[in-house]
Amino acid sequence: MGWRLKVSHVTHVKYDGEAHSSYNEVRMTPAHNVLSSRVTVTPYVPVFTYEDYWGTKVTSFDVMEPHTSLTVEAVSRVETGGPPRRVAAGYDPSLKELLRTTPMTAVGPELEELARVQALGRDPQGTAGAIGEMVAARVTCLPGPAGVRTSAREAWDLGEGACQDLAHLTAGLLRAAGLPARYVSGYLHPRPDADVGEPVEGQSHAWVEYWAGEWLPLDPAGRGHVGEAHVVVARGRDHSDVPPLKGVHRGPAGSRQEVTVTLTRLAPA
Repeated sequence: MGWRLKVSHVTHVKYDGEAHSSYNEVRMTPAHNVLSSRVTVTPYVPVFTYEDYWGTKVTSFDVMEPHTSLTVEAVSRVETGGPPRRVAAGYDPSLKELLRTTPMTAVGPELEELARVQALGRDPQGTAGAIGEMVAARVTCLPGPAGVRTSAREAWDLGEGACQDLAHLTAGLLRAAGLPARYVSGYLHPRPDADVGEPVEGQSHAWVEYWAGEWLPLDPAGRGHVGEAHVVVARGRDHSDVPPLKGVHRGPAGSRQEVTVTLTRLAPA
């Protein structure tokens, strides 16, 4: 049975001085089974939405007056754990494009060969399962704030990385084994035992999907399992296609971000 979740994602940007203007994109709206959603910005400005090349819902806005800080709050209610009621419209990228290596998913010749060995005598699900187990056994997922910390190969060599690093590594190995793979960004409720109505501090999460006649999920940070605690937001080749907040500003060079993600299980209607 699926869950009904409320997701609150607040990002506060503080500039090292006064920004004269800023231009921003937000990817924080869940992709499927959305009951309600809103994105608000402080200072207040109108927002516009569109679907990007990968079918992700993007909220864009420009702040054309001087400001020293920027706050983006995305609040959604979503049902998880079941088939999506609405598949994102838009252009369907070719599977060949999702076989290509990117700088974030590059693993090098040695690991590419190791990935191909995992595919010998196995069907796509067996290959993906073997690769997922290999990554989970080798690389520890570090707790704490999410974010890309290493390259895919560095995560393997170090034996540790953030969930984003494990997703990049797994996508690179799947592609080397001949399976189209896409990077998935979203949220993970960290406490399955939380009471209904209890707010729980969470964070952004990342995993992968691979093609086996249909898209199947694989979470290397969770020993492969993807279920009702996962909320899909965005998909792409790697993290560079799906950042929750991306922007440029005119003004001081430096800025700092504070991010708060809260997930709350809701009682079904």
